[in-house]
Amino acid sequence: MAIAALFVVVLLIIALIAWATGIRIINEYERGVVLRLGRLMKLKGPGLRVIVPFGIDKLIKVDLRTVTLEVPPQEAITVDNVTVTVLAVIYFQVVQPQAAVTAVQNYYNATSQISQTTLRSVLGQCSLHDLLAERTKLNASLQRFIDEQTEPWGIKVTAVEIKDVEMPEQMQRAMARQAEAEREKAAKIINAEGELESAQKLADAARVISSEPAALQLRYMQTLAEIGEEQNTVIVFPLPMDLIAPLMNLTGRATPPLLPRPDRPPVPALPAPEPITDDGGPAPELAPVEPEPVPAAPVQATAAAQRAVPVMRGSIVPRQQGQ
Repeated sequence: MAIAALFVVVLLIIALIAWATGIRIINEYERGVVLRLGRLMKLKGPGLRVIVPFGIDKLIKVDLRTVTLEVPPQEAITVDNVTVTVLAVIYFQVVQPQAAVTAVQNYYNATSQISQTTLRSVLGQCSLHDLLAERTKLNASLQRFIDEQTEPWGIKVTAVEIKDVEMPEQMQRAMARQAEAEREKAAKIINAEGELESAQKLADAARVISSEPAALQLRYMQTLAEIGEEQNTVIVFPLPMDLIAPLMNLTGRATPPLLPRPDRPPVPALPAPEPITDDGGPAPELAPVEPEPVPAAPVQATAAAQRAVPVMRGSIVPRQQGQ
């Protein structure tokens, strides 16, 4: 009896070990790679799976979900000799579980290392402008290069994204000054174009107003209405002379010239003083020089000349000594 009981206990222990080593549960997002005595066997799908116990079969579960891999900060020198630090993230998944187990020792670590080296090499072949402006193309290039190297391992790189680009502080200030200069240049160009367009519009408006004199008067009326809305106490209203010229011609009269009064005798001219030489004697008399006659220019009487008041000319009498 004791021997039989011991035999039953041994069978139970063997059954428990077989159950523990021969029964596997595989999730839906996993696949099981079976190695029987070191030889690759058929791939196991999700569910309850039975393998040969006691270490004869070895089941390795491979996750098929997309893995997010954050690449450590990588320093690189661009083509234009600018040192940058790039942070990137890689998305990949296992598409061939058997190759991921047999072709590489640790596919996760291998993918991380190949991503770092590829990132540095690609950044060294592009400029700072491409790194900042053409980031979409750069991401596509990184994804293609990394996927080509991980394809033999059964790894599919779905996307590569550059999260951040860190530059030296001096370079950031230089780029800020460049951007500010470009904005000022664009603002000046836009302002000049606006001035040109405004001048062209004003010239067109002047031609229209000159063709229609009434348009200028309407514009004056509109300006007066705009000034009146602001409750100003003083209004300066310009009036063109062309509008009042006909009134001046109708009401203008010629002003008669002033004539000398008959009751006042003319002032006699005083004789000129005799010249005296340096020795006190009288100076010799000089022959009078007759002035050449100057032809009188024709004078056209105008309304303004008729209204002008002539100034009477008189003789200036020098004051004699002793008077």
